[in-house]
Amino acid sequence: MKKWVVYIPMSVQFVTFNAAQAGQRLDNFLITKLKGVPKSHIYRLLRKGEVRINKKRVKPDYRIQEGDLLRLPPVRVAESDAPHKVHDRVLQLIADSILYEDDGMLVLNKPSGMAVHGGSGVSYGVIEALRALRPDEARLELVHRLDKETSGCLMIAKSRPALVYLHAQLRERKVKKTYLALVEGRWPKAVHKVDLPLLKNQLASGERMVRVDTAQGVESLTTFQVVQYFKNATLLEAHPFTGRTHQIRVHTAATGHPICGDDKYGLKQPVQSARQIGLKRLFLHALRLQWINMDSGDRQTIEAPLAADLEQCVDKLGLDLLSKEEKA
Repeated sequence: MKKWVVYIPMSVQFVTFNAAQAGQRLDNFLITKLKGVPKSHIYRLLRKGEVRINKKRVKPDYRIQEGDLLRLPPVRVAESDAPHKVHDRVLQLIADSILYEDDGMLVLNKPSGMAVHGGSGVSYGVIEALRALRPDEARLELVHRLDKETSGCLMIAKSRPALVYLHAQLRERKVKKTYLALVEGRWPKAVHKVDLPLLKNQLASGERMVRVDTAQGVESLTTFQVVQYFKNATLLEAHPFTGRTHQIRVHTAATGHPICGDDKYGLKQPVQSARQIGLKRLFLHALRLQWINMDSGDRQTIEAPLAADLEQCVDKLGLDLLSKEEKA
């Protein structure tokens, strides 16, 4: 049962950003500051111009600069009578999913089916579970996001300086991300990159949809490399050079080869092979992350093992391919 309380202070609030806060997106700052406020309401405040920077309207993706003056209106916050308890099984799953950790950050092998954060009907996500697992670490923050059904490498900052540093690396494209995707059909050998601008929309239901839009879309580039061809599908490595919402999913769909198991951008009637291999979710896995270590300055690489369900699908496809070759 939820109750509504008034966010303190009850009048307009002004915040001047310092150097440590510079570089982060405005919407991410507001989501963190206004805990308990639905994200849809935060974006509504931005659209209506009630949240302003230096007395001007700004977009959600505005990058905060040192010295910026934020105007924040009074906000009503939805609070639960009691916090949601994270199940012990989930806490253990998160603990077992840690691939790498140092003083400033950690990398998780995010399980498929788990959102990165709570909201929109989700009681809690990876970041809330990690905070429950480590109550003494108050500064844990998501560095980037993965879709709920996507598994693999997810970076978490353990301090504000680490978050600012990693966000800067993302902006400067010093973080290299590699995904594994199984797509429908035979990917054209000549297609090594998809450079199509993307526009994000929000439907009346609140669902986010992204489409190619050459007039209003923002720059979006993904490169692709074929790992293996199968009878009715292709296993690809995808390297997004920009970090747009659903970028790989929309770029593959735009070529006519959507990701297998994609119920948002995929084919209405998936090829028979996807059903035969028992694929029950989006075949997209954040395989590898490369970044420059904050302390040593060395380039670091972390890989997340392919999730068991996707590994079984690849094995079945491989066996099917082998049997066809033997018969030939």
